[in-house]
Amino acid sequence: MRNRHGKKGKSKIVVVFVLIVLGVLAGAGYVYTAPEFEREVPTVYSEQNVFWNRKDPLKVQLSDNEGLKSFELVLNDGTNSLIVGQGIFEEKTKEQTLLVKYPKSKTLDPKATKLTLKVLVTDSSMWNFSKGNKSEKVIHINVDFTRPNVNVLANSYSITQGGSALVVFQAEDENLDMLYVKVGEEKFKAQPYKEEGYYAALIAWPFTNKEFKAKVIAIDAAKNRRVSDIPFYVKNHEYKVSWIKAKDKFIDGKITDLASSDPEYANIDDRLEKLKAINETMRLKNEALIHALSKDVSSEVLKSWKVKKFYPLKNGQKVASYGDKRHYYYEDKENEVSHSYHVGYDLASTKMARIKTSNAGKVVYANENGIYGNMPMIDHGLGLYSLYGHCSQLLVNEGDEVNAGDAIAKTGVSGLALGDHLHFGLLVQGIEVRPVEWFDQEWIRKNVDDIFKAADKIIQGK
Repeated sequence: MRNRHGKKGKSKIVVVFVLIVLGVLAGAGYVYTAPEFEREVPTVYSEQNVFWNRKDPLKVQLSDNEGLKSFELVLNDGTNSLIVGQGIFEEKTKEQTLLVKYPKSKTLDPKATKLTLKVLVTDSSMWNFSKGNKSEKVIHINVDFTRPNVNVLANSYSITQGGSALVVFQAEDENLDMLYVKVGEEKFKAQPYKEEGYYAALIAWPFTNKEFKAKVIAIDAAKNRRVSDIPFYVKNHEYKVSWIKAKDKFIDGKITDLASSDPEYANIDDRLEKLKAINETMRLKNEALIHALSKDVSSEVLKSWKVKKFYPLKNGQKVASYGDKRHYYYEDKENEVSHSYHVGYDLASTKMARIKTSNAGKVVYANENGIYGNMPMIDHGLGLYSLYGHCSQLLVNEGDEVNAGDAIAKTGVSGLALGDHLHFGLLVQGIEVRPVEWFDQEWIRKNVDDIFKAADKIIQGK
């Protein structure tokens, strides 16, 4: 009898032990797998070394997969430390950007140029006996309050709405980060010129803008900013406005031909919708490609830059001007159905006439481009690009280097052209500009050559 009871007692103990072990294992499994016991540490997003002007707050980004709990920020000048921020996050906050302002306290040395910022952050996990996961990061700070130095050496005296100008300037800063010329909302890159610290930039005044102001903007790594106005005599210009009757023959001919060549427009049956799609949607798409192709400016040091006047078509006669605003109407002027801008200069001579480039450069495009038809584009340096539209035949390939006087294409009726002619365009860093200026050698001398000469005297005389 005793043995039987003893065996039963031992069996109960084993069962209880097994249940306890299973419970412990289940609990451990829960702890290791439950979201509230997650073990992933919070992340501190910041570069290891940063620049700070002390005026603008430093930004530190924090994130956690489940939720942030608390933070502490400690600034140190090498001798003294100061808590500049601490707090608790709202529940379930997974991302937070902290703004660190320079303290008004006199604890830190105001002349210190090197600081460290220690970032301590915990998450809301119940791991580590509910203390959560912790992250610590030390950010090394270079303090810089000095703004970049900018001096305009020389620039074109005047600029005409839709036209171009040149500016040569000096910009110096040990930690220069961004440098450009701003015209309205447009930013023009500057190319290093002659010697370290000097730059040249061709700029443009978009012809659709009535106002013009140009300024050099230099920003260093600490976000110190210098803005220097460029003095210009400003000339507004009234561009032609045309009203064009859209005839069925034109829509059923050229417009339909272009629409049928592109799946995006091929299924449009309505005449007026088709006209609008080609004259506006396709046109803007084609021009977006042109703008993208003509944005680039070399970062190599420019030793010199000269161009001759552009004369792409021998005995070419003007058939359309740059900057025309065209309104298309159907049957009645009250029924305007589409509008567009003509951003080139049309020239015509004989059928399939040879087109020659007036200046050396590199072919950046030589292919079909919608309403522009077969179209080569050439990079002449310093952000100046020439474009040749509606060609019947291309005589160059993308990547070719061409010399002044080389034949590059033949005129034609490709794209949205009704008669054999050349659509000639010039762009400065993606902005269409007045070709008539670049047709004039005297304008080039006054606005380009003389500006470089004036700047060179200052650079060489330093």
